[in-house]
Amino acid sequence: MSRNFYILAASLLLFALISAGMSLVPSSFQPGLPANASLWRTVAMFLALFGLISALIGVMSNLFEQVDRRSEQARQAARRKRRDSDNQ
Repeated sequence: MSRNFYILAASLLLFALISAGMSLVPSSFQPGLPANASLWRTVAMFLALFGLISALIGVMSNLFEQVDRRSEQARQAARRKRRDSDNQ
């Protein structure tokens, strides 16, 4: 599941870079698009913010999945140890 958040973060950050680049392009190269550079910078800022938030969510979900896996492994190891000691 964390992989989905990483992919989302990467795509949002890519679009943020593209939007930041659009603020540097002169308005004559952008027919039909908003030529206001501050609008492109604002869009880039929000896309970068959402990209960083989704990356943080991906990292946190990966950590929680790892903790869940390790606790399950420890539980199974304790169960095997009890079972082995009962059989002796």
